[in-house]
Amino acid sequence: MSANLFDLLLERAPRRDKLAIDAPDGLSLTYAELFARAGRAARALVDSGVEPGDRVAAQIDKSPDAIVLALACFKAGAALLPLNPAYTLAELEYFLDDSAPALTICRPEALDSVRALAARLGLHAVDSLGTRRDGGFAERIAAAGDEAPTVARGPDDLAAILYTSGTTGRSKGAMLTHDNLASNALALAELWRFSADDVLIHVLPVFHTHGLFVAVNVALCAGATMIFQPRFDGDAVVAALPRATSLMGVPTFYTRLLDHPGLTRERTAHMRLFVSGSAPLLAETHARWRERTGHAVLERYGMTETNMIASNPYDGERRPGAVGFALPGVSLRVADPETGAVLPQGAVGIVEVKGPNVFKGYWRMPEKTASEFRPDGFFITGDLGMIDADGYLAIVGRAKDLIISGGFNVYPKEIESEIDAIDGVVESAVIGVPHPDFGEGVTAVVVARPGADLDEAAILAALADRLAKYKQPKRVLFAAELPRNAMGKVQKAALREAHKGIYEG
Repeated sequence: MSANLFDLLLERAPRRDKLAIDAPDGLSLTYAELFARAGRAARALVDSGVEPGDRVAAQIDKSPDAIVLALACFKAGAALLPLNPAYTLAELEYFLDDSAPALTICRPEALDSVRALAARLGLHAVDSLGTRRDGGFAERIAAAGDEAPTVARGPDDLAAILYTSGTTGRSKGAMLTHDNLASNALALAELWRFSADDVLIHVLPVFHTHGLFVAVNVALCAGATMIFQPRFDGDAVVAALPRATSLMGVPTFYTRLLDHPGLTRERTAHMRLFVSGSAPLLAETHARWRERTGHAVLERYGMTETNMIASNPYDGERRPGAVGFALPGVSLRVADPETGAVLPQGAVGIVEVKGPNVFKGYWRMPEKTASEFRPDGFFITGDLGMIDADGYLAIVGRAKDLIISGGFNVYPKEIESEIDAIDGVVESAVIGVPHPDFGEGVTAVVVARPGADLDEAAILAALADRLAKYKQPKRVLFAAELPRNAMGKVQKAALREAHKGIYEG
């Protein structure tokens, strides 16, 4: 029996005339239309030369057809490689070179530049897809005479590669299997009580785990309807609340909604669930949300390599500052970072996880993959956590210097490399500093050469075309030198402490 995720989602679809994606501009899709269009898109993939096991890179804007493409990749047995549309060409080059996709799909306006880049890398299959069923690939879908058959897949076959990174080195491609995605979607749909009666406000991006493999897969697994909004807009979300039952977001969404005058108990009376993830939700935000709406936000915990790991309970206390308990079928522990010895409740250590949700490994990095797993198969997350006396997991910090700003992962080393290449810069350190809106504000501390004509504006201007907007520093500060320990390592904790109040007021 095939373990193809497409088959699972198709099998669990409700009556076919039910709305799957509620989108503006006449782009809504019923379940029948969604799966039929995905079948024709799979035919277009096959006709483009995509074979089972191939990678399909997609740097496209959010639209219903982005979901159609994901389903088509599953159906055709290809591995989807979703990429942030904010990536510059310089950033895109690495991902294409590393993954060697059989087909790259980009936005129509970027087609010429991406084709030139791909040709330089020896990758010649490039097509475009817009947000209004425009672009060459949309034309291929329209011209497809019939649906492609679903390719049989084993549970360990690749469904997607999502690039992530540590604080050193280049990005790593996390290989996610059909079973990784299916098991997580099924567990979450049951745990969070999703059903065909649900209507999810979908405002998340669809190029990473939260928006694509949590929100979309859970909704489709349950036969729910998604109100598909292209991006977060407070007015649009508030307007949709009375006809919705659920919302998944990042802490930034909730802080911004709390500033919206339309957020009231009456407006949220029809809602049953608010989920937050991708970054820590402040206890203050949790309390304010409950007071304002009468609802307790359900905070959960996951990462690219593991999908979702833990969740606060649907029934029971949703504890501020905690991410709850391991999902069904998932094993969770806190261990000594050096020895791997399991620590008792109340002790802080590295969070480690094992289960069907955990990824297969890093693309073309067998040594890195081996180093991230314990001998007994537990994956070392790199997050520092503590399990309290009641069994709730709390994430207390990160072993690495990852910054989470507005729900997006930002890796300091990448930004430091760009800043250090600027003429007149001696060195730099990039840190995350508490920010009232983004959770953490990307902040650069720069040491300039004596006499160099550099200021904050000059640094920001130099980075504008080199880094995606969310990676660019909110502030650039200057220092005569960076603090170091006896071994010469930059003490970023000292920098964070020294500048922790710069976004206040």
